[in-house]
Amino acid sequence: MATGAKPKSMSCPSCGVRNTPVPASGRCVSCGAKMEALKPTRSAEVERQRRYQQEGFSPAWCAIAIVVQSVLTAAIVIGLPMVVNALDFEGSNGMTVTIPVWFLGGMLLGMISPGKTFIEPVVAAFLVAIPTVFYLQASETVRTMPVFMYVIMAIIGVLFTLIGSYIGERIQMGPPPRVAD
Repeated sequence: MATGAKPKSMSCPSCGVRNTPVPASGRCVSCGAKMEALKPTRSAEVERQRRYQQEGFSPAWCAIAIVVQSVLTAAIVIGLPMVVNALDFEGSNGMTVTIPVWFLGGMLLGMISPGKTFIEPVVAAFLVAIPTVFYLQASETVRTMPVFMYVIMAIIGVLFTLIGSYIGERIQMGPPPRVAD
């Protein structure tokens, strides 16, 4: 069938009667309903619900997130105490500092990444949390903490990364469209 040509027969979308040939008026011979080819459309409600949903996983942005989270964590937890001697982020203090660092890293990545990327910063924070926990647990001297507390604080940091990346995406997308009354 050529583009723009009418089909030889069509079922009415309202009553289901087969119209052969399709009337010139474009209306069903049985019920009078307008007969148009049905097009799949998304309702505005479905679009609003999908506005904040991630549709895929980007390995490239996951790698970028790993680099960003690693550099931020290393700079704040390891590098900053080397420059400012008054700071000591060993043990529990180091884990306490990583939570806002990963939150800010997630927010930064959410603001700069194209599309909706909530999961990539979370995966990156999880992968950065593993060596961070081992490093901080091994370097503790005075501010000691049981290993399971390191794990719990790392999980809290990863969850805060999710919150940060969501906030970053919301900032990037701007305010939601107004709902028509």
